[in-house]
Amino acid sequence: MKRKNSKFHKRGSNSLNKLSLFQKADGRFSKKCPLSLKNAPVIDYKNVNLLKKYMSDNGKIISSKITSVSFNKQKKLTREIKRAKILGLL
Repeated sequence: MKRKNSKFHKRGSNSLNKLSLFQKADGRFSKKCPLSLKNAPVIDYKNVNLLKKYMSDNGKIISSKITSVSFNKQKKLTREIKRAKILGLL
């Protein structure tokens, strides 16, 4: 019989707790895309403030699982972030 070793079992620790940038207070992510709502900002390479929200401090693009951005909007974001990097805006 296998013995349960409860001494080493971590309960309640979630690796996503560290990623609190786009996370709600209860630890669950919102399902609605923030860029598909009414009065949403336009995804453009000139909108540097919006693009910086979806980039980490190291300059990497944050995944859509964390930001809850839809697939099509994530593709547009990626394209515009890369375009802004090439032009030297980011």
